[in-house]
Amino acid sequence: MKKIRALIVDDESPARDNVRLLLAKDAEANIVGECANGFAAIESIESLQPDVIFLDVQMPRLSGFDVVRQVDCKRLPVIVFVTAYDQFALQAFEAHAFDYLLKPFSDDRFAAAWNRAKEQVRQRQFAENNRRLIGLLTQQEQFISRIAIRSTGKVQILSVAEIDRIEAAGSYVELHAAGKNYLHRESLNSLESKLDPSRFVRIHRSAIVNLNSVRELQPHTHGEYLVILSDGSQLKLSRSYKENLARLLPAD
Repeated sequence: MKKIRALIVDDESPARDNVRLLLAKDAEANIVGECANGFAAIESIESLQPDVIFLDVQMPRLSGFDVVRQVDCKRLPVIVFVTAYDQFALQAFEAHAFDYLLKPFSDDRFAAAWNRAKEQVRQRQFAENNRRLIGLLTQQEQFISRIAIRSTGKVQILSVAEIDRIEAAGSYVELHAAGKNYLHRESLNSLESKLDPSRFVRIHRSAIVNLNSVRELQPHTHGEYLVILSDGSQLKLSRSYKENLARLLPAD
């Protein structure tokens, strides 16, 4: 019998204990970790690769929704949200068939949610569900304002407004902000979809710039331009993205 790997995320210890005890009743459950905050949750999702996560919505500094936004959709497990009360969450989850547990929940209600999660894992339905979930959360808060950067066992929160440019680096992106560089495990396309297009512009298949950091445009070769940023860096605006030139220019 293949065990289902479960991760418990809640800032309240009694709530984690409750979920752990309920999962322990099922021989199929393998609890791979517990987290008391959203930062640890992001790390654990990446490192432990759980099949199911019981994710508290209301947590300080980084909410359950923030955790979902910060993890690449392809790496998200089946998610069962746990909430004391969140009007948006309850209405949206019910309308879109995402599962949640409203605290305090009964053993039977937990068992029903757990069984549905297991079935999603077996049928591998969660990828499409998570794409719909991220789309739903985007309706609530359209663009991200912070990015959680994970490195050497710690999580650093970077304000999106501080970023001058973003460049593709294999399966990562390299964020350049205030003279420092940060590697973030996410594709450029995925991150672009979360950024405000009125502030961030794609100028190349491998580069995005912050409009507030653009200081000069210089004609280059073959219809391309050089985009000069406030930190002195120079990037090409390729012909493929020439339609974005108008957005780089100040309004008359």
